[in-house]
Parts: sequence; C-alpha cells; structure tokens
Amino acid sequence: MDHATPNLPSADFDRTERFYAALGFARSWRDEGWMILKRGTVSLEFFSHPDVDPATSWFSCCLRLDDLDTFYQTCLVAGIADTRTGWPRVHSPRVEAWGGRVGALIDEDGTLLRLIGNEER
Repeated sequence: MDHATPNLPSADFDRTERFYAALGFARSWRDEGWMILKRGTVSLEFFSHPDVDPATSWFSCCLRLDDLDTFYQTCLVAGIADTRTGWPRVHSPRVEAWGGRVGALIDEDGTLLRLIGNEER
C-alpha cells in the first residue's frame, strides 16, 4: 500500500511525544534528530527544530480520518481548548464550501493539522 507521511518540526521531542501520546499516538522510532509517532494507520514524522516559533510557523499537513468526530473529542478530552488563539488548540469540524467536513489541530509548535473526514472525499 502506498502512503505518505508528513515531516513536521519539533522544538522538543519529549514535549511533542507527550502531546501526541495524549491523542493516542505511540513512538515508533526516535533518535537525536528524528522521531516517528503512529496512531493506527496514521504516521507523523518529526525532525528536530529547536528554533521553531509557534507564532510564525507555516508547517502544516492534512490528517484524513475515518472518524473525525471521535478524534476531535479525543483532542478535547486531552485538554486541548477549542479556541481561536494560542497553541495548542483545536477547531471543531464544520462543513466547508466544497462540501467536506474539516476541523483543525494546532500543536505546541504551531503546526496546523487539518482534520478531514474521509467520508467527505
């Protein structure tokens, strides 16, 4: 099966791992410069970037999820606020102009993860 994995910045691997562990991700690989976290069939790869600034970060990726609503609820249970400022934060899924449902997760390093329901492809 072909697949792609996003490469995202992490200012602190320990902090990043704790943040994503609360969302159900587990470490698959880690060394000094690279870390891979997995949750089911979703893999996120992180590179060390100690100078990443959450306020100006432009890094992003899309997570296409079979159960968008459950993942959104997982974010809330993990204590991530549904707000429009600061980070980390989550935005509830809503129907976009093109007809798909999309939410968002912004992690502690300011990376935007668009949360897209697979049923909306």
